Amino acid sequence: MNKKIITVLFLLLGIYQVKSQDATQIVIGTKHFLRSNILNEEREYWISLPDSYNDKESSYKRYPVLIVLDGNVHFKTVSGIVNYMSSDTYRSRTIPEMIVVAIQNVDRRRDYTPDKIITVRENNTGGGENFLSFLEDELIPELDQEYRTEPYRILFGHSLGGLLATHTYMKEKTLFNSFIAVDPSFGTWDSETMDKKLDSLTEQSFERFIYIATANWGKRNIRNRDRHVRLYESLHSKCKGELPGKLEYFDSEDHSSVPIIAFHNGISAIFEGYGISYRDVDDKEKLIQHFHALSERLSYDFRPPEYLVNQLGYRMLRSGNDKDKANALEYFIMNVENFPVSPNSFDSLGEAYEVLGNTRKAIENYGKSLELNPDNDNARMKIKKLSKSE
Repeated sequence: MNKKIITVLFLLLGIYQVKSQDATQIVIGTKHFLRSNILNEEREYWISLPDSYNDKESSYKRYPVLIVLDGNVHFKTVSGIVNYMSSDTYRSRTIPEMIVVAIQNVDRRRDYTPDKIITVRENNTGGGENFLSFLEDELIPELDQEYRTEPYRILFGHSLGGLLATHTYMKEKTLFNSFIAVDPSFGTWDSETMDKKLDSLTEQSFERFIYIATANWGKRNIRNRDRHVRLYESLHSKCKGELPGKLEYFDSEDHSSVPIIAFHNGISAIFEGYGISYRDVDDKEKLIQHFHALSERLSYDFRPPEYLVNQLGYRMLRSGNDKDKANALEYFIMNVENFPVSPNSFDSLGEAYEVLGNTRKAIENYGKSLELNPDNDNARMKIKKLSKSE
C-alpha cells in the first residue's frame, strides 16, 4: 500500500480517537432509519456531512452524494478519505466536498445479486433490482428532501457490492452518474451471461464513469482478473468515443485489503483535474476550457470551484502590474455568475472594484453580499467607509 494511503490512515486514526482525559466525543456522522415499502423492512443508513455544510457562509452550497454499500465496514475510512481530499482544512481539494451515505447491511447476498443464482439448495439471491429500487425510489428522494444535495451521485461497492455497482452502470436508466466497483464478484457472470449483458448496453452507460479495481487472488487470480479485463475491454470497444473509465490492477493487494486504496484511486480517477492548482492556470479561458473538458467527461456541469477562482483573482489583484489588476476583475465576475447566491463572491467582487477605484460598483457589490449574509460585518463596514468618501 503506497505511502499516501498509509498517511491518510494514520490521520484517520487520529480523527476517530476519543480523548480519554475529558471523554469528549468526535462525531463523524449520524444514524438514520427509513421504512422501506419496497423491501418491506426498516433500513439503517449513516451520513457524514462536509466540513462546510453547517457554515453560514456556505448555506447556499449543494453537494454531490456518495452512496457506500457495505456501509458498516467502509463508512469510517471512506468518509475520512473524502474529508481529507476535499476539505479546506487540509488544502488538498482534489475532489469536491460531498455527502457520504453508508447503507447498513441486512442481507447482502440478497440485496447485491442482480441475478438469481441457481443452486442445489434454495437461496434468496437475485434481489439486486429491488434493492436498487429502494435506493433510487425511496432513499435518494429522502436525501434530496432532507439535505442540500446536488444531482450528481456516485455508487461505491466492494465484492458483491462491486457486482451490483457494475450491473447498475450497465442499466439503461439509473440515477447514478459514476461508479467505483472494487474487485467485483463476477463468479456468476460466465461468458454467456456477460455477453448478454454487454449486448443489451445502450449509449446511456457511456455517459457515466466507471472505475474497476482488481486485486490479486493468488492462484485464483487469473480467472477473476480475466473477467474484469474482459468486461472493461468490451466496454472500451463498444464505446464510440473514449470510454469514461479506468481499470486498475493491484498486484500487492488482496480482496480484503484493496478497498481503501482502490476507493482513493477511484474517486481520484473520477475527478481527475478537479484539483488543479491556481499556479497552473495562465488565463481565464484556459480555466474555462479545463473544467469544460472535465464536465464533458463526466456528463455533468462542474464549474471552476469558487475558492480556486478567488485565488486567481486575488493573485492578480495584488500584483504590481496594473494590467493584472484590471484582469483580476474577470475572475471575480466569473464567480458571481457561477455562484449568484454566494455572499463571499460578491464581497470579493466589491473588494476588486474598491482596489480599482470604482467606488459605486464596490458599494453595490458589498451591498449584495450583505443582503445574502446580514452577518457580513466586513461588507457593512466597507459600505459605511466608501459611502463617506463619495
